[in-house]
Amino acid sequence: MSWFRKKEEYTVLRSKTMSKKVEIPEGMWTRCEKCQTILYNKDLDNNFRVCPKCSFHFKLSPEDRVRITVDEGSFKPLDTELISTDPLKFPGYKRKLETLKENNNTQEVISGLAKIDGISVSLAIMDFRFIGGSMGSVVGEKITRTIERGVEERNPVIIFSQTGGARMHEGILSLMQMAKTSCAVKELNKARIPYISVLTDPSTAGVMASYASLGDVIIAEPNAYIGFAGARVIEQTIRQPLPPGFQKSEFLIKHGMLDMVVDRRDMKNTLSKLLSMFSYNTCET
Repeated sequence: MSWFRKKEEYTVLRSKTMSKKVEIPEGMWTRCEKCQTILYNKDLDNNFRVCPKCSFHFKLSPEDRVRITVDEGSFKPLDTELISTDPLKFPGYKRKLETLKENNNTQEVISGLAKIDGISVSLAIMDFRFIGGSMGSVVGEKITRTIERGVEERNPVIIFSQTGGARMHEGILSLMQMAKTSCAVKELNKARIPYISVLTDPSTAGVMASYASLGDVIIAEPNAYIGFAGARVIEQTIRQPLPPGFQKSEFLIKHGMLDMVVDRRDMKNTLSKLLSMFSYNTCET
């Protein structure tokens, strides 16, 4: 006989007018973080994980981002063999990496080649599920290779950022990636290959202070948190309150820090139009 009560597999709703329990399987509903509306997950997924009531943009996995952004079947993943190690022997870091590999089966960055409406691109998408999308040596290497492929293949580069910044577990090796990726962007610029940087919630710190802010076109999703230092740190430093909406997409575009704020549901079409403007012809399959 077990002394522990087995966890119910269903959410039980009760009402004064109900004579019987209504059992709903778990995982069917999500509450919007902004408007608190209860959303049916299937409908939410079909709407690109954007709340149909208030347009709040939920975080999106790189796999889903690929699915809704590039032509079906066109994505060819590369650099999948790159795996983070523990160069500084940071306490608990090795075990954290092992746990992420065992449980989440996530990569720090998904990168490779793809097509958007027939136009070939070199693509990289960060994964916030992997230690908050922090940039370590592997992230820097994958981003750099993505940019270098753009030069080699003469393909425009698109990078989706979603990150809390540099990874403290790798110390100076992480901070070095800021210079490394920025130098790669410089070579891309010399080759006159366009680079589109897409900032999603959040895009901050070391990543924002390097390749994420160096795009020829910088796009952000609505209400994305974007900046270098956190708001509390800034307020404590300058000793005055910050204006409403500070470090949000809508605030930044008003102050000339972004080129566009684009709803996720319009992202593929927007990227396609930009690529066409750059005079890139449809590549042969």
